Amino acid sequence: MVNYLYALCFSVFMIIGVTGFYGSGKDTVISYLQQQGFFQISLSDVIRDELKERNMPISRENEMRTGNELREKYGSAILAYRALKKMDWDKNWAVNSIRNPVEVEVLKEKKDFILIFVDAPIKERFKRVKERQRTGDLRTFEDFKKAEEKELHGTGSSQQLLAVKAMAEIVIRNDTTLEALQKKVDKFLLDIKKWPRFKRPTWDEYFIEITHAVAQRATCDRGKSGSVIVKDKRLLTTGYVGSAVGMPHCDEVGHLMHTVTYDDGSVHKHCVRTTHAEQNAILQAAKYGISINGATVYCKMTPCAVCAKMIINAGISRVVCERVYHGGKESENLFQKAGIKLEYIKKELQQYANQ
Repeated sequence: MVNYLYALCFSVFMIIGVTGFYGSGKDTVISYLQQQGFFQISLSDVIRDELKERNMPISRENEMRTGNELREKYGSAILAYRALKKMDWDKNWAVNSIRNPVEVEVLKEKKDFILIFVDAPIKERFKRVKERQRTGDLRTFEDFKKAEEKELHGTGSSQQLLAVKAMAEIVIRNDTTLEALQKKVDKFLLDIKKWPRFKRPTWDEYFIEITHAVAQRATCDRGKSGSVIVKDKRLLTTGYVGSAVGMPHCDEVGHLMHTVTYDDGSVHKHCVRTTHAEQNAILQAAKYGISINGATVYCKMTPCAVCAKMIINAGISRVVCERVYHGGKESENLFQKAGIKLEYIKKELQQYANQ
């Protein structure tokens, strides 16, 4: 297997996400991609593995319910994270059964991820479902429509197919023949070969990508974060979210949740079992006598107020965040007063479970 850190930063392989309405032809597209040399992995397979462990029958209803339970318990991105862990990074992959926007966001952290949506008229899709006679498929058109409605307009950790469709870069209409569908896939594959397969990252993008690799060691899945401290384009220390040394981890005993009310009246939940990634990166520097005065810290989102004060006192002069933290306003004010430069790669709110 290719070194994970190397693959995150320098991947030249491709992940194609395939999603779509039930019976639209997703599996057909996946099979054709396999003929072109892609390896296949399905988020539904992650759910089916869970059903097997629970000794539950495999049916569409059980898959929907269990998938939603996993997202609710472990966060909306859990299926995508489990799928990514199974991938070898020296291969091209086709990922099936993507049904939640957060799953798309996680997969998009891979630079070479492309999402396509397979569509077809509902009556044609029901006809295909009836013909294939798969275990657990619905038998009447009315039941088919009712079940599909549950997939379209969900919220939070549930299935949200319409929202996922809006995030697709390519929509393939599968309403005629198999040959016509394959020609559309061929055209798509030819077109994307003209896209930049490898874009040399900026230094900020480069170090933010490294935080993704560091975050794989994190032991709290709510805010699975990594952080790195850099000076003169040289990596000094790393840190990830985890409990104090020798203490039980969230992955082992669950979260230690506190409810916090902010000045604007908003109420949010926080896990307080762990030391934050930025704090651990700073502590590593202190432990091993590494000067971080004038350095830059890279992190998943706006540091909390405690992290911000540590960053200021450590002499760090620049903070680069991938996204915005919903409770980061106080930190932004602290950095402004301290004269520390704060920058965002994406000026958008970081989403995670039970926020």
